[in-house]
Amino acid sequence: MSAPFATALLGWKPSGKNRLAWPLVPNVADVDNPESMRIAAGVLDALGVAPNVTSHVPKHPGGPLEQAVCDHLRSALAGHSALAGHSPGRDWLIARGVVITRFDQYAHLKEVHALVRAKPQLRVSVGMDYLIKPDVTVGLAGVRTGSGLPPLHAAISCKWTIRSDRVQNIRHECLQMIRHRRGRQPHLVTVTAEPLPSRLASIARGTGEVDAVYHIAYDAMAASVAANANAEQADAWREVTGQRRVLSYELLVGALASW
Repeated sequence: MSAPFATALLGWKPSGKNRLAWPLVPNVADVDNPESMRIAAGVLDALGVAPNVTSHVPKHPGGPLEQAVCDHLRSALAGHSALAGHSPGRDWLIARGVVITRFDQYAHLKEVHALVRAKPQLRVSVGMDYLIKPDVTVGLAGVRTGSGLPPLHAAISCKWTIRSDRVQNIRHECLQMIRHRRGRQPHLVTVTAEPLPSRLASIARGTGEVDAVYHIAYDAMAASVAANANAEQADAWREVTGQRRVLSYELLVGALASW
């Protein structure tokens, strides 16, 4: 019940300074937050990551998380070649860092961009924040559209951890994609390894900018929260999971394939 790549990314790393004075800390934890450290340590334990030894995991896991999600979805969605209601099977276009103007719902933004480039004074009133490059895009080839471009089926924001600035960036990009689309709205989701439930709640709560947050170690998180979290964090976990705002990563493939 965790992402197949979870243990390739999550592990222990050396730490010279942290609130609990541990020689090794979880590479997903906020070392200035003891609760984050304890819950993250419980996650590693539930995943079976060897303790008391430095793990062979990426030093900077943000990019590897994006690549892992991209590679996994390519492989997993290929197995859904003949779903009920989607016959023949869908031809998936999964990539990293593709600007949304390369998809049907946002093709018109190319014209907006051309006008802004031709008249720099428009940048003040129009801005440039509509040229969004989601971390991972899921498009559909072989679908007839008015623009001739494939429709954007999903936009996935991959965030190793959740911080206030990242929450604002995610919400802003999703709102732009909601407001500027012409046609069907893509599935707008976040994939994360954040261990602190209150920070998960900061992105999971809201007015629908983000459809769902998928956690790459959901079951391990549930076990760790039950064993290690204080009342505040336990309540936040029950809230976001009880309302199905935070889901297991393993559900993402099915959601994309059946939607």
